[in-house]
Amino acid sequence: MTFFSRFKRGRLAPAADTRSMADGILLYAIGDIHGRDDLFSDLLDKIAADRRGRPHELCVLVLLGDLVDRGPDSDRVIERALSLPAHFDRVHHLIGNHEESMLAALAKDVRALRFFVRIGGEATIRSYLRDDKLYDRLTFEELADVFSDAVPRSHMDFLRRGEDMVRYGDYVFVHAGVRDSVPLDRQKLTDLRWIRDEFLSSKRDHGALIVHGHTIAAEVEERPNRIGIDTGAYRTGRLTAIGLYGTDRWYLQTP
Repeated sequence: MTFFSRFKRGRLAPAADTRSMADGILLYAIGDIHGRDDLFSDLLDKIAADRRGRPHELCVLVLLGDLVDRGPDSDRVIERALSLPAHFDRVHHLIGNHEESMLAALAKDVRALRFFVRIGGEATIRSYLRDDKLYDRLTFEELADVFSDAVPRSHMDFLRRGEDMVRYGDYVFVHAGVRDSVPLDRQKLTDLRWIRDEFLSSKRDHGALIVHGHTIAAEVEERPNRIGIDTGAYRTGRLTAIGLYGTDRWYLQTP
């Protein structure tokens, strides 16, 4: 690659951020919950209190994916997520790499199940079984059947309805990130759900400000071309939401 060819991949992100939300829309996006239903509940309470003080025509909630795994209550997180359309005008939930892996495991693919367990799925399976002794004595072949039977159909349908990219105004919401050499409407699912270093190190303007989770940071990461809001809830106790209205943005966190 020549020096000049690097600059064909996209424009440099703007020095001054003038991005804005679509007119009349108050939007909240929540980072990776990872089975921490206690934090999810607390953060939704903070959002409810915050929205009461903000005029708006439409209130939208975006869940950035990785609702499941690692924390103890993935089943309860999904159940709570199912109730959210009663409290918001629109709700979007993205498919993270952990939802992708869970769906593969639920297809009774033993190899996929082993991978799912390796990346934190054991906690999810235990949350649905609610029987640690049963989990401990099952082989992976047996577990593939038992896990699938334990997950309610409504939860499976919810996971399958997940989206991969949502756009409002000058903001695009994805789970992991985007590849900067590819237009937003041609991104691969593997990148949207799994990309890390190539996206995090990019300084290019992606055509919108990307709000994402997937990669844990001690604090919210604001960059000219992206905002990362995965603050490691399952191990730090800090679950983060971004709020957006007009040209304003702010953050809500637990505890």
